[in-house]
Amino acid sequence: MSATPWGRVVLRGVGVTVAVAAAGLLTATAALAAPTKAAERTAVTSYEFVSQSGDWVGGGQTRSYQAPTDKFRFTGNAEYLTLSVDSADGREWWSVTLAAPKGERLRPGIYRDAERAPFRTGRAPGLDVGGTGRGCNQVWGQFAIDQIETDSSGAVSVLEAGFTQNCEGPDAPALKGKVKYQAFPLGYKFASDPGDYIGGGVTKAYSGSTTVFTMGGTVANGLSLGVSGQRDGWHVELAAPRGESLKVGKYLDAQRSAFREDGHPGIDIGGNGRGCNKISGSFEITELVTNPDGTVKALAATVEQHCEGGTPALRATINYYA
Repeated sequence: MSATPWGRVVLRGVGVTVAVAAAGLLTATAALAAPTKAAERTAVTSYEFVSQSGDWVGGGQTRSYQAPTDKFRFTGNAEYLTLSVDSADGREWWSVTLAAPKGERLRPGIYRDAERAPFRTGRAPGLDVGGTGRGCNQVWGQFAIDQIETDSSGAVSVLEAGFTQNCEGPDAPALKGKVKYQAFPLGYKFASDPGDYIGGGVTKAYSGSTTVFTMGGTVANGLSLGVSGQRDGWHVELAAPRGESLKVGKYLDAQRSAFREDGHPGIDIGGNGRGCNKISGSFEITELVTNPDGTVKALAATVEQHCEGGTPALRATINYYA
């Protein structure tokens, strides 16, 4: 197969996730640590791909690159952007181009039926992944934008996206990859035991391409994460014992937040028309960055909730720009 000549292009990947690990249900009071500082947060710039056997561009290989070890460059704007990466040893270079349909701007969401970006037609979005001397003449594929932000000049300052590319035909072996540029994790996931009323015994994960995340409240009065996507609507409430503010640390012997007794932290996970009358559980905040007014810029936490005094648990992980 002949490949169209490729110049080196600029590729940026961004990832924001908030991790919520399951904390064991313990009967003790909340143990608090000092809050994390914004300086401790590290945005991720990376590129990784998995190439099926027979894929021309990736050659059936799996690769992973991350700044600052590998070198990344980014060009373009929210209409048409390219991320490029040079491996640390200088032996490989790759580029990923993502383009909105002509006349539009890229936003969080899923872009299907993508064509080769420089030659896309009609209302098709554009995708073009290649490098190290290999590229596609024609592209079939799709991509998902989990996060994208621009600065005052219109340049893209944050990006997290995943793609699937088929080279020269819709049924050709696939190249699948993920790009992040100056991104923090953003997502929510949970695992529900059989018999858990809230989660219904299923495991699900939510990302920015299909989900809207909102954060309300303050560290003094309690926080509420909203998760809307995949035909679901969830809320996760976290509160310190009354008279205290949330900090990084473990919170044990939690009760339903709205009705918690003195000395107990609060949790409340519900949605899709389901909620608990009585809650027991625990949570751990591993990262917390706040604004001067106590609202939250970034939160990473794990939660374990038991509904109505039962044994089945709902275990959730929160990645809100952390």
